[in-house]
Amino acid sequence: MTIDQAAFNQIATTLAKHYDSLYYVDIETGDFIQFLPSRSLDEIEFPDNGTDFFALACDNARRFVHPSDQEAMMRMYDKSRIRENLESDGAVSMICRGVKNGKISHLRHIMLKCEDGNHVICCLENINDEIKEKEEQERNLQSAEMMARRDELTGIRNKNAFAEQTALIDKRISEGVQYLPFGIVMCDVNDLKRINDTRGHSFGDEEIQRTSRMICNVFKHSPVFRVGGDEFAVILSDYDYDHRDELLKELREESDRNTRTRTGPTVASGLAVFEPGRDVNVNEVFERADSLMYENKKAIKSRTLMEGFRKMNSLDKPIPDERKRLLDGFFGALYTVAGEGYVYINDMRYDFSRWSMSLIYDFGLSSQYMYHAGLIWQDYIHPDDKEIYKEAVDAALNGNGELRPIHYRARRPDGSYVLLATRCFVVCDSEGEPEYFGGIIIPKT
Repeated sequence: MTIDQAAFNQIATTLAKHYDSLYYVDIETGDFIQFLPSRSLDEIEFPDNGTDFFALACDNARRFVHPSDQEAMMRMYDKSRIRENLESDGAVSMICRGVKNGKISHLRHIMLKCEDGNHVICCLENINDEIKEKEEQERNLQSAEMMARRDELTGIRNKNAFAEQTALIDKRISEGVQYLPFGIVMCDVNDLKRINDTRGHSFGDEEIQRTSRMICNVFKHSPVFRVGGDEFAVILSDYDYDHRDELLKELREESDRNTRTRTGPTVASGLAVFEPGRDVNVNEVFERADSLMYENKKAIKSRTLMEGFRKMNSLDKPIPDERKRLLDGFFGALYTVAGEGYVYINDMRYDFSRWSMSLIYDFGLSSQYMYHAGLIWQDYIHPDDKEIYKEAVDAALNGNGELRPIHYRARRPDGSYVLLATRCFVVCDSEGEPEYFGGIIIPKT
């Protein structure tokens, strides 16, 4: 087989300089000449010229091409398909893996149709560097996508990941999946704002990280997401869904221990499950879980404040002079703004109170200064109103310290009862512990 100048011109117009080897091949006879000697593919054994290019190519494929790629390689070099493929596309290419001595090389095979229609240029290129670069780009892309779905502070999934996951579940629901058991647990870090304000944001960040670990340790088989500054969501499935009640109990018990011992975060939580026929999307489950979480948050605060009252009633140490001066100052300020009515204020750390003198005279109390005055005052409340009084105090304790109205009857020294309208409040210290309890009492005629 000889190559004239016209053939060389055809090759020149087709050749890409980055090819590692190139053959000029007669499609019908299979005669070939190597035009560009191989620069880096020593593992591919191919003569400089010959008479059956396609048979040699298939034989090389069986010996050096990765088994998973051999079938595609054989199809590419099937003479019966070459003209058909080149006629429609003008070029044919594929990527395969060459294997020799346990080493894998990534190769690109290309067939280019010559202008005479009877010849093709077969090119072979080592693309290891290209594959490595592509893999590196894919790794970088995957890393970037992963970072976009990860919370930087805790390392768990973030709000973006939660939105993607809920969108997938919503799609399944809309497609009419009949049985789709899942639940959502919502969690919230108690008193994070107070921690940030009093101890600094770095301490607050640490509290968020500890909360994240605490939730992940309980719900080991479910994805946990940080969906807000101090809010977390868990999408329950499989084992965690089946054991959801006991796992929620475990989380709340650990939170209670942390509150008592001050050794970890206090976490409010709520759980709701998907109910087919009732729920049309994930958000409805989310909203129920969120609502239950806030109910739990109020209950935690109520227990904390009531514990403060229980501790207060058991105190027997005398109030220091400095604390008494603070109490008197607080009482004076409250008395100034109260206008009409009785005033009282209680230092809960020492269960020591100061009461208006008019209240002392009108109800026959022993002194304007008293220890355990809360217990003493309960003896003056009408028996039918004691439960009302207790519920109203509980409401005040759950109300973030704001004034709350209480209406009940109290006994005068002559045994008669007068209706009282009381507005009470709770003041907490920088650590969230109840420090003062007070109010204004107005007799109603």
